[in-house]
Amino acid sequence: MALQKILTVTGTAVHIPGDDIDTDRIIPARFLKCVTFDDLGQYAFWDERFTSEGTPKPHPLNAPEHQAANILITGSNFGCGSSREHAPQALYRHGIRVIVAESYAEIFFGNSITLGMPCISLERESLRKLTELVDSDPTAKLTIDVVSCKIAVGGDKTFQGSLPEHARNALIEGNWDPISELLDGVALVKKVAERLPYFHA
Repeated sequence: MALQKILTVTGTAVHIPGDDIDTDRIIPARFLKCVTFDDLGQYAFWDERFTSEGTPKPHPLNAPEHQAANILITGSNFGCGSSREHAPQALYRHGIRVIVAESYAEIFFGNSITLGMPCISLERESLRKLTELVDSDPTAKLTIDVVSCKIAVGGDKTFQGSLPEHARNALIEGNWDPISELLDGVALVKKVAERLPYFHA
């Protein structure tokens, strides 16, 4: 099954400030009982967005100007804590297609890449400047070039980010889902199996 090549992503951004935002904040543990990931998007940052009665709190994801945002900007060590796959799944199903941060927890990063969701790293000072631009103009259009790892804002501001080469190649070549790669190889596996006598003993 051919996967989409993730070359560029364009859209608006939402800034969720803070370092060391862990996966329990991204998706509280009580929502991990789901059978599929399909409906997880509504629960992203639930405890920070709603009271126990379900009343909305002030939060970037609740702000009207960010309802269509598909780029998440945050701090360092994003996605730390538990290795739950539900965290990137919740963000992806909420509509996020790219994350920009100073750094990421390793397992969260890997789980995000297998969703086709680039996690671009940006040096702290550049991240501060990008955040200021987004905070001052929520309608600003950002374009993330995954090939060059550059982030363009409004056509006149550009920031150079980074992405590990293995992840960058997987995204731009359309090889970001290992399960899909395994399924693509089923026919070849069967062909090899036919030549092995102990499969027919």
